[in-house]
Amino acid sequence: MPELPEVETVRRGLAPVLEGCRIARAVARRPDLRFPLPEGFGQRLTGRTVRRVGRRAKFLLIELDDGSTLISHLGMSGSFRIYTETPPELARHDHVILTTDQGVEIRYNDPRRFGFMVIAEADQLDNHPMLKDIGPEPLDSGFTPRVLARSLRGRKAPIKAALLDQSVVAGLGNIYVAEALFLAGISPKRKATTVAGARAEKLYRAIVDVLGRAIEAGGSSISDHRQTDGELGYFQYAFAVYGRAGQACPGCDCDIDKTGGIARIQQSGRSTFYCTKRQR
Repeated sequence: MPELPEVETVRRGLAPVLEGCRIARAVARRPDLRFPLPEGFGQRLTGRTVRRVGRRAKFLLIELDDGSTLISHLGMSGSFRIYTETPPELARHDHVILTTDQGVEIRYNDPRRFGFMVIAEADQLDNHPMLKDIGPEPLDSGFTPRVLARSLRGRKAPIKAALLDQSVVAGLGNIYVAEALFLAGISPKRKATTVAGARAEKLYRAIVDVLGRAIEAGGSSISDHRQTDGELGYFQYAFAVYGRAGQACPGCDCDIDKTGGIARIQQSGRSTFYCTKRQR
C-alpha cells in the first residue's frame, strides 16, 4: 500500500502538468474502481480548471475551480502516468483518462482496482469521511515533538500500532514506521504512552528524516509503486530494517550468531522488523 512518500512523489509529478490547466476531456473506462465512480464523473471533470494538486495523508487532492475536490487513493496497485507527447495504446487497466488543454494526457492505471476516486463538494472537504479523522501531517510545521507526544499520551497499545493509526500521525504505514522506530532506537513493542520527552523528540526527528529521504528517492517500489514518469522509487535500497530479517542492521555491533540479526515478529497481523539490541 503506498504510504506518504509514494503519494507525495505522485503529487509532485502531477502538479506541474495539472495546476492552472483545464481538463479538456475526462473519460472513465469503467463505472467503478474499489467503489463506484461518482455519477457523471467524466462530465463533472470536463471543462474544470485545476487550482491545486495537494495531498492529505495517503490521499491525493485535486482541487477544481468550482470549489469541488477530486479525492484519489492509489490502493494497492494504482498509478498515474503522464504523457506529454503521443501516448501509447491504452492498456487494459488504464481506467481513467484525463486530457488537459495543453495536450497532456494523464492515465490512472490500477490492475487490482483497490484504489478509488470520489468528489467532495466545496463545503464538504474538511468533514469528508475519508479525511475528517486524520491526524497531523508529519512534514508540516505544526507537527512537533510536543504534538507527537500529546497524540501518544494515554495510549497503551504498542508504539508500532499507534503510529499506524492515521489519527495519530498522517500517512505513515508499515515500512516507514519500522524505519523511523529503528532510527529513533525505540522498540516497536514499547507502549505508546511511554514515548514522551526525549524519546518523542528522537521519534519526531526520525519520522521527518525518513520521510524526507524517501520522498527524495521517489518512494519505495517493493511491488507496484511507480512515479508518474514510469520510473521506480529507490528508497527500498536504503532500508535499515524493513524486509531484512536475519541480516545485520546498519551501524550496529550486534553478534548475529547470538541475536539472529534483525528480528521479524507479527503485530496486529503485520510484519514488524527491528533490532532487539538497539531498539528499547
